[in-house]
Amino acid sequence: MKKNFFFNNLKFFKFFDKKGLGSLPRIFISSFAIVSFFYVFPVMVNLIDKSNIEFQNNSKQILVYELNKDNRIEGDSKILDEKDLLVDIFSLNDLETDTVRLNASTIKQLFDDTNYTLQDVREKKLVKPVALTLLPNEIKKIENTKKRKEFFIQIILPLILQENNNIRLDRKRLFSIINKSKNTDIEKKWLDKKYKQYGVVSRDLSVLKVRMDEIPVSLAIAQAAKETGWGTSRFALEGNALFGQWTWSGEGLKPKDSEKNTGHKVMRFNVLQASVRAYQRNLNTHSSYKDFRQARAELRDAGRSLDSIILSKFLDEYAETGEKYVEVLQQIIKQNNLKDFDDAKLLPSSIELESLI
Repeated sequence: MKKNFFFNNLKFFKFFDKKGLGSLPRIFISSFAIVSFFYVFPVMVNLIDKSNIEFQNNSKQILVYELNKDNRIEGDSKILDEKDLLVDIFSLNDLETDTVRLNASTIKQLFDDTNYTLQDVREKKLVKPVALTLLPNEIKKIENTKKRKEFFIQIILPLILQENNNIRLDRKRLFSIINKSKNTDIEKKWLDKKYKQYGVVSRDLSVLKVRMDEIPVSLAIAQAAKETGWGTSRFALEGNALFGQWTWSGEGLKPKDSEKNTGHKVMRFNVLQASVRAYQRNLNTHSSYKDFRQARAELRDAGRSLDSIILSKFLDEYAETGEKYVEVLQQIIKQNNLKDFDDAKLLPSSIELESLI
């Protein structure tokens, strides 16, 4: 068949040669091939790029939202402003740049001096307001796994409770505003601020109510433990990154196995508290966790507690391992009895917080 094809083509070109037009078919075929190549090649490249984007997991990138039509917040017709969404996180992150890193023995002595033990918390449900800004480098040298886990929980538990308290106070004020027929100018300004912080461009109170809610303590601890290896990861020790949130900007820590000039970085924070707040804002605003927020709202409406085992099922998009990630979180929660801390209260450091105890 190859010989016949070649012979027929040869006769085809000879026909034009006899007519004195031998070069025309060659020019025509060559031109057609070149034009087709430059037309088809960009289309193929574009299709490949789209297929790569389709499978890219961007659910951790709280500090670098893809501000385009495909990443709008549900229920909103406009695109949110990232600066408005994260202004309080940026301000907290810049609050302390000259923090002192205490060593593990000093922190342990601090816990002993204040009688702060997890056993006491499990029994009395009260947590001492010991807010540390940095993890100690020595935490990775604690060979006893149980002691290392308890030490890590002692450090991050007050921080998680503090952020939940902030949300609880805001939620309390929100319900007070909703139940009033007319709001003051101060209340309207406060609402404007919260609409921006929670990315509610539609200014819908029902959307804000669903987003402005707590994250179960046991779930937050489990995710921090998983993302940091119980506080021993490089990202946690060098960048206070408790929840492995991503950034494509210049500010962040580069994963060792990634290419030098491409890919994401892990967001760096000046203080641990900023990392916790950014994590909560992520779950409360990112489109990947819409079902998580809906499930949480349904638990609220049913008068049930926020069950971390139930809600963890809706975090399969937090990591590329999907359902396997959910299984690991549930295992961490159960094996370490983390639900004991869900109803724990942070001892008040101000009169305003006393109402939450």
